[in-house]
Amino acid sequence: MIHLPLSIPTGITNFLYILLALFIFGILILVHEAGHFLCARLFKVTVKEFAIGMGPKLVSYTSKKTDITYSLRLLPLGGFVSMVGEDEENDDPHSLNKQKPWKRLIIMAAGAVTNITLGVLLMIILVLTPKFVIGGTTVSMIDPEYVQTQSDELLVGDRIVKVGNTPVHYYQELSYEIMNKGYEPTDLTVIRNGEKKVLKAVVFPIITDQGASFGDMFFMVNPVKKTFGSVVAYSFYSSFSTIKMIWDSLISLITGRFGFSSLSGPVGVTKTVAEGAKAGISSLIYICIFISMNLGVMNLLPVPALDGSKIVFVLIEMIRGKPINPKYEGYIHFAGIILIIILVIAVTFKDIFSLIR
Repeated sequence: MIHLPLSIPTGITNFLYILLALFIFGILILVHEAGHFLCARLFKVTVKEFAIGMGPKLVSYTSKKTDITYSLRLLPLGGFVSMVGEDEENDDPHSLNKQKPWKRLIIMAAGAVTNITLGVLLMIILVLTPKFVIGGTTVSMIDPEYVQTQSDELLVGDRIVKVGNTPVHYYQELSYEIMNKGYEPTDLTVIRNGEKKVLKAVVFPIITDQGASFGDMFFMVNPVKKTFGSVVAYSFYSSFSTIKMIWDSLISLITGRFGFSSLSGPVGVTKTVAEGAKAGISSLIYICIFISMNLGVMNLLPVPALDGSKIVFVLIEMIRGKPINPKYEGYIHFAGIILIIILVIAVTFKDIFSLIR
């Protein structure tokens, strides 16, 4: 738990949490851009600027040795690594456009990969904290007030191995899959007395949040002994489950299961990180894991102006044997930037209105 002296007024305390949230958000963006930067330097691509944030410069420093400008900008909406030959043709052999496609592919993907890798490392740290309990999938207790309506009931001692068609290995995967699928009757596959058994159309309690329905667990599970193997396995499966959660949420937004109110911009993210800091170090670490992986997954989407779109252009070049006209690629990325800015502004206003209501 994070404690602040009782003598500090609540308003100042909240302000400190907000500063902490902005600092963490900035660090996660820094890690993302550092991935691009380090790979660009590895392949000897000429870098013009390494920036955290967008908009006007607050502070900047230009290295006399490398001529690279390092800057902190006003708006905490992202960052960028500006490379020679990134948006235009350049004859410099160290420009990005003169690099082989596989090198450009690595440079473009490096930011997202770095964020996801950081998320996995933070997950391992979270699991290693003394108070963290690794939950398994073996049922230890069933809520006596919940009446099971399916013909074949879930029993204490059952080890759940699938929710619907999705395998589960530990508690985080189990709880998420039930939350995601359990708003309607869902099959559970269990190991009972050494035999596999499918419980058809299990009905879970329903909870509702922001107009969307989710399943809820009516049972508890046994903990798993914390060993080197279980720590590594839990961290791996939980990281994969978190990435799946992000992907499922995106699909739910597209299909309309989740509404616009479910989106969060910089204001909403800052609020969430601040609340996580208040709740305790474990909550804060998990929120950092989620945001870091979210940055990684979202940047890999083939949306114009994002890394994923640039990766698609490189892949097309590798398939057809020649690049797409940089002018047309630039138009597409510019249109993407405009749309992203509009979306960020809309979500930011939504977050602000939700705070003042």
